[in-house]
Amino acid sequence: MIDEGYIKFNSDWEKQVAFDDERLDELIRYRQLLYSLELIGAYPDGIGYGNISLRLNDWKRFYISGSKTGNYAVLGKEHFAKVTDINVDNNWLSCVGPIIASSESMTHAAVYKASKSIGAVIHVHNKNLWDKYKFKLPTTAEDVAYGTPYMAYEVLNLVTQIGDSGIIVMAGHEEGIIAFGVDLETAYKTLKTII
Repeated sequence: MIDEGYIKFNSDWEKQVAFDDERLDELIRYRQLLYSLELIGAYPDGIGYGNISLRLNDWKRFYISGSKTGNYAVLGKEHFAKVTDINVDNNWLSCVGPIIASSESMTHAAVYKASKSIGAVIHVHNKNLWDKYKFKLPTTAEDVAYGTPYMAYEVLNLVTQIGDSGIIVMAGHEEGIIAFGVDLETAYKTLKTII
């Protein structure tokens, strides 16, 4: 059974209007490419999957697609949150924006924490790719669920070993795959190498 669609962290969310930041245009462009490939979207029961983020400065600050946005065919700036602080040990984050940050925000933060050079993270779902690459590419433990501090630490350890761009399969999060790189183009091209 797919464990997806709900937030597991505690949060302080300050609702605000959408950010007028041109960096969101690039996020939207790559998100639409991923949506067209059905790597981000929604299951028949309406539960959305997949998210995308862009680092702002330190590992605790980034734009990320909001919770439950996989249901939308087209995203706008109103579908993004800005994470402003994270405490992985306490399973807590602070975010601002018109929507709450994605349930995968802890995992994205872990990737950014692993290397100052990483500037973008993409999290997608695809059963065929997941089955094909699980335990062939760097893979998290099967007993570690998405959106938890345990997953954040697993990902942090793997990214530290991989470097500034790569792919991680999430064995404990059915269909889940993470790609990352110094920027969105690199993360996207890295993901495309396995499609």
